[in-house]
Amino acid sequence: MRQPHWQQLAVALDRVAASGRQVDFWLRDDDAAEPTAALDRLLSLVDKHLIPVVIAVPPALTGEALARRLDGHAGVSVAVHGWAHRNHAPPEEKKQELGAHRPRSTVLDELTEGYARLQALFPRSFVPMLVPPWNRIDGALLDDLPGVGFAALSVFGPEKPSLFKLVNTHADVMDWQGTRGCREHAAIVADIIARLRQICGDDEKRRDQAGRTIGVLTHHLVHDAGVWSFMEELFTLTAAHPACRWRTGADLIA
Repeated sequence: MRQPHWQQLAVALDRVAASGRQVDFWLRDDDAAEPTAALDRLLSLVDKHLIPVVIAVPPALTGEALARRLDGHAGVSVAVHGWAHRNHAPPEEKKQELGAHRPRSTVLDELTEGYARLQALFPRSFVPMLVPPWNRIDGALLDDLPGVGFAALSVFGPEKPSLFKLVNTHADVMDWQGTRGCREHAAIVADIIARLRQICGDDEKRRDQAGRTIGVLTHHLVHDAGVWSFMEELFTLTAAHPACRWRTGADLIA
């Protein structure tokens, strides 16, 4: 028998299906740079459930080894995770690599080099999506992203009005401010249900403002047993549910 929070999500999804609608889920996993046992576990899990995943890769930290490991995984998309995942903000500020702490031209040069590097390393799985480290970026850079080649930006939280396409994540599995392990499963599910209500509510204007996807954010390198079990439960419930479509990176930027 399902625990109450999973049952609540199942009921919410059943209602969406009964209305004839579907909701688009997507999985973003950050910080892959090289093959690891944790990456193997992530790939095994998504392959088992046929769940596509967008892997955000810091270009300066990766190379041929990761390219070989991901080659042939049809459900894997590779996005640009800044440049070197290096903080340039002073200690009193929140961490940022793509902030206003360096010349704009320097940041854009790094992004341009990173874009070209990942496009060459991952020719079949690369998608022109920028994932800023720590989910933070100087807003002044947005106008320059299309010139680099980017078609979408992904940070964390509800999408805000923007002329540039945003495809955000909305449910983070990690308790970064506390245990640095998995959050309570019920709390993560509550975030998913809240997002589901945003994008499937009766107010069409609010739905348009909120965006159309539910993004789940993971970091395979720091997962504990709680995260892996949460992902197993989520995928088991949603992978074949008629209300759910798990989307690829290419779907998201289309």
